[in-house]
Amino acid sequence: MDAVQKDIDERSNLTSSNKFEMLLFRLGGDANGERSELFGINVFKIREIVAMPEITGIAGSRPHMLGVVNLRGQIIPVLDLPAIVGCIPKTGLNILLVTEFARTTQGFAVEAVEDIVRLDWNQVLSAENTAAGRTVTSIARLDGNTEGSRLAQVLDVETILREMGAPGEQDVNPEEVGDKVIIPPGAVVLAADDSVVARSLIEQGLEAMGVPFIMTKTGKEAWERLQSIAVQAEAEGKTVQDKVALVLSDLEMPEMDGFTLTRNIKQNARFASIPVVIHSSLSGTTNEEHVRSVGANAYVAKFNAEDLATTLRKALAK
Repeated sequence: MDAVQKDIDERSNLTSSNKFEMLLFRLGGDANGERSELFGINVFKIREIVAMPEITGIAGSRPHMLGVVNLRGQIIPVLDLPAIVGCIPKTGLNILLVTEFARTTQGFAVEAVEDIVRLDWNQVLSAENTAAGRTVTSIARLDGNTEGSRLAQVLDVETILREMGAPGEQDVNPEEVGDKVIIPPGAVVLAADDSVVARSLIEQGLEAMGVPFIMTKTGKEAWERLQSIAVQAEAEGKTVQDKVALVLSDLEMPEMDGFTLTRNIKQNARFASIPVVIHSSLSGTTNEEHVRSVGANAYVAKFNAEDLATTLRKALAK
């Protein structure tokens, strides 16, 4: 038990140095069974890895939903991850990755698990402006920022789960958000998230709250934008707090994660008084404790617009 706790603590402490651990796995190749590429997911999202148990098919389920498994007394839906991303497993769906993500538990069927690697977030680059599809959020350079490094595609699990959700589901119900969130005139919320779907939901939520915002795609972009706003504010004889009422950040982001972004803000005298709210699918006590340790003012799990609005009101009131 002590060894297990030590391993958890060691992985948790990586957040203090802009590092994380990624599970690498394979989903199969193309129609000819070739080019079996590496894919990755943050270890913190993995609850367990098991040999594929017996799956019970569910009548009327959506495409790529294989059915459910009964694992330790819990009924868990299983998604055909190779089919979702367009791969064909050569040896079959052999492994089940059980994940905890945004208040939900689900299993992803994969062909094979490869390794766990420790990376710096600056080894991970956004894939949004590349040829990658909607299901890939970033590309990790596994051997460092060098020529010829092996590459792994980091899946946008938020998009995958959202697109596998119930058809016709309303993203944000303005009536559930409640009263408008009040921020000082002329100020904005500076938000950062690398997922296309997450950004869309955040934008809908903030619009329903009546909050003006600036949306960025990485922690690095948000940090640079905050510094630029500070320079502009000084030129106008104002403070950065006059222009940025709150920072809303994801945790997992290419180049700079939310932990590092928060620490940069809270350790800088110009920005320290700006409230920072972490908005993440990485739930759990360990992550929430680390959020507090780097100085964030609040944590809210993705994605519920009412919860987000309540959290923003409390953070702004303080």
